[in-house]
Amino acid sequence: MKPPRRIPDRFRAPQLTRGRAALALALALAADAAQIFLGPLGWLGLVQGIDIIMAVATSVILGFHWLLLPTFVVEFFPVVDLLPTWTGCVAAVIALRRRTQRRTT
Repeated sequence: MKPPRRIPDRFRAPQLTRGRAALALALALAADAAQIFLGPLGWLGLVQGIDIIMAVATSVILGFHWLLLPTFVVEFFPVVDLLPTWTGCVAAVIALRRRTQRRTT
């Protein structure tokens, strides 16, 4: 079976705009702040719910990127989830998307 020559449009990364970047960073900061605030209550599943929502929201806003997968997995470890991993991941994805867009234009 041969792989498709073109990636379907629904899997392509959307055009990165300032609004998309700002929204993604704001959501990442809010998610990390909520996880730090809910730290002791993380066993209730609230923190994991935030991680699932963040993974989906970031993929919708910025498009899927491979950096999202390790961030999503790392967030399920008890102490590591107190680090601002979503903010760092979103900032890295935005930087990589901007670099890619500069090359293509």
